[in-house]
Amino acid sequence: MSQESLQHLENYPVSDFQHNLMEWFRAEQRQLPWRESKDPYRIWVSEIMLQQTKVDTVIPFYLNFLEKFPTPKALAEAEEDEVLKAWEGLGYYSRARNLQSAVKEVHEVYGGKVPNDPEKIKKLKGVGPYTTGAISSIAFGIPEPAVDGNVMRVMSRVLWITEDIARPATRKIFEAAIREVISHEDPSSFNQGLMELGALICTPTKPKCLLCPVREQCVAFENGVQEELPVKSKKSSTKLKKYTTLVIQREDGKYLIEKRPSTGLLAGLYQFPMIEQLKATDARSTYIQSEIDREYGLALEVESDIFTEVHHIFSHLKWDLEVRKAKTATQKTPENMVWLTTEELNQFAFPVPHQKIRQLLLS
Repeated sequence: MSQESLQHLENYPVSDFQHNLMEWFRAEQRQLPWRESKDPYRIWVSEIMLQQTKVDTVIPFYLNFLEKFPTPKALAEAEEDEVLKAWEGLGYYSRARNLQSAVKEVHEVYGGKVPNDPEKIKKLKGVGPYTTGAISSIAFGIPEPAVDGNVMRVMSRVLWITEDIARPATRKIFEAAIREVISHEDPSSFNQGLMELGALICTPTKPKCLLCPVREQCVAFENGVQEELPVKSKKSSTKLKKYTTLVIQREDGKYLIEKRPSTGLLAGLYQFPMIEQLKATDARSTYIQSEIDREYGLALEVESDIFTEVHHIFSHLKWDLEVRKAKTATQKTPENMVWLTTEELNQFAFPVPHQKIRQLLLS
């Protein structure tokens, strides 16, 4: 930990901070479905879903997912396509694939029971330090730090920590700080209290300091610098990629979709065929037809009019999709592709940009 952070921990009223935080959490916590159980599997699923996704969005997905896969055994034995379909709309699909992979390990190695050992938990695929800390503290009462963006924001203000939270190495500073102040009697309420405080009170802009239960223990508030924290450098600019996306229909009315590779962005999801536009002339019908013939061995008749345009921003990437309809007389099914009726399109998991295209076809 930095020397500055150590200085703020000297003579810090740890007991008062713990007491005020946990009493507030017990009285004011939101009633959320994953708080109804200490089942480590259910807590694990919720924490993975809550990464990069808001609470209100997660709730229906969480309930549906656990209805389909109520136990580690059920998830471990499910088909990947079924898991991705249940995850459809949450985004960041590698979370679902890693979760299933790790749950398979729990099923095979630990008899379907999540181990109550942080060292074993953190070795599971897709389980980082935060998720390890959350499962360990909430499900098993082990005093492990669970440091995410919310917690770093809260603790940067509470202890006046000025390191850049955008730097991966900074997480270690906050983990060390939490280890100094975490309650060993009730680490579950302590960690959840920090998360809840960051969600409801100690917000990114205009924190509600007058309502804060730990205001008197907040070093930043005492010095009037709470709105200057946390320190966070800006991300680099988002990369733009342009594609022609083809809604290909054959004479029996079925549409052609393809499965994305098993690794990389949106791995394992289904999409309408896409051709990247590297230059303006790549949008011409003649170029599209030649590329589809070269890539898939399909002869197409591409409509000149644009069917729709779809724009989507990922965390590091923007897609601009120019969607065009096309007809083909072929009965051929290229590798990793499938012909589907309009109704069957709903049975497969698509990334959000292609969900929008599917919805237009269904409307």
